[in-house]
Amino acid sequence: MHVFQQKPLTQWLQSHPLLNPIIAHQELCWFNPKLRQFAEIVETLPLGTADIRDAADRLQRFAPYIVQAFPDTAENGGLIESPLVKIPTVQQALEALYGLSLPGSLMLKCDSHLPISGSIKARGGIYEVLKHAETLALDAGLLSLDDDYRVLATPACRDFFAEHSIVVGSTGNLGLSIGIMGAQLGFKVCVHMSADARQWKKDLLKSKGVIVVEHPDDYSKAVEQGRLEAQQTPRCHFIDDENSQDLFLGYSVAAQRLQQQLNQQGVIVDAEHPLFVYLPCGVGGGPGGVAFGLKQIFGDDVHCFFAEPTHSPCMLVGMYTGLHDQVSVQELGIDNKTCADGLAVGRPSAFVGRLMTPLLDGIYTLEDDSLYRLLALLKDSEDIALEPSALAGLPGMVKLLSEVGQPYLVQKGLADKLDQATHIAWATGGNMVPEQERSDYYATGKALLSALKA
Repeated sequence: MHVFQQKPLTQWLQSHPLLNPIIAHQELCWFNPKLRQFAEIVETLPLGTADIRDAADRLQRFAPYIVQAFPDTAENGGLIESPLVKIPTVQQALEALYGLSLPGSLMLKCDSHLPISGSIKARGGIYEVLKHAETLALDAGLLSLDDDYRVLATPACRDFFAEHSIVVGSTGNLGLSIGIMGAQLGFKVCVHMSADARQWKKDLLKSKGVIVVEHPDDYSKAVEQGRLEAQQTPRCHFIDDENSQDLFLGYSVAAQRLQQQLNQQGVIVDAEHPLFVYLPCGVGGGPGGVAFGLKQIFGDDVHCFFAEPTHSPCMLVGMYTGLHDQVSVQELGIDNKTCADGLAVGRPSAFVGRLMTPLLDGIYTLEDDSLYRLLALLKDSEDIALEPSALAGLPGMVKLLSEVGQPYLVQKGLADKLDQATHIAWATGGNMVPEQERSDYYATGKALLSALKA
């Protein structure tokens, strides 16, 4: 029985009134009442800085192999990293679009331009593949921790990996990351893709020798089928986007890298110079991992928000009701249909929602038309092209500084610190989108922008 069938929906709507605008697909902001001071809960968390450091060290060991396999990573020494750029022109355009003063500084974290697979999933997905490969090679005596990891590119290692399989369910970008890296190492890789996955992503995977299984259903069904296949296949590793701690830790390393970039650019983060970070959210692993890593470094001086489509607000529904993965948006009559294919998830991660309950400042939602408009605005202002889902973080600053965010800012003692605040919108994907599709996205957004201004 669905959770919402255990008592009448009318009772849920009375006890959780925000469900009314959620069901009506209205854009909204929710500020997490269970947010705690970091010092109060850090000792209770199941993961910590040592786990993040271990993940970062592992990625460093793989750096020589990554440079050899993917030469475009040479500039960063084999680390899969993206630029952090100031976007004042976009900030001014947002002020004009929304008729709002936006004090502080707005930056864009361009995970859309990460090497190898062009999305934030290159962090978690590639990390879990590398960790699995390292574990297998160490156990087989083909590798030691002191070796030059380029040994993994030798025929002996590739032949060994070819005896093993990796399976994942994906809306697209995670499948790309795992498929490209898994195939490069020599694994047999199978990606179960949901109906909303873009055809070009499926085609790219197939061109790498990855098996793509297409499903007429949504993301959750693709994951379920991938899990079943892995259970029935010997020497098969299932990458569980809904529950994987390895994926989560791969994403969390981004926080250390971001801290270095902020330092290099002279950006101060402390109680008087707060940092606000806005992260597009699907099942939750990517934004959860990044936010978790940031809290470990900056504590209460960083304020993290997730952003979801109005038609796929799974993390919002899960965290707001406290039901987490025990409820899907479909049970509320929400269709989970959105142009933001990477965020088209009906049921949130069981692991991430619970872990982020005392850490996350809030969640806001966006209509598809808003994503398209922002896509065109960013392209016009800074000549940066993203896919629709990657724009979800861009208006976070607007949401926070609008009237709806004022009580939160006052409550947290932030209202008088906004002039020296830094806001980071996390751009999660788009650099690998084919030119024709990119042009179509822009044309749609430009038409919507023009209609709004008319």
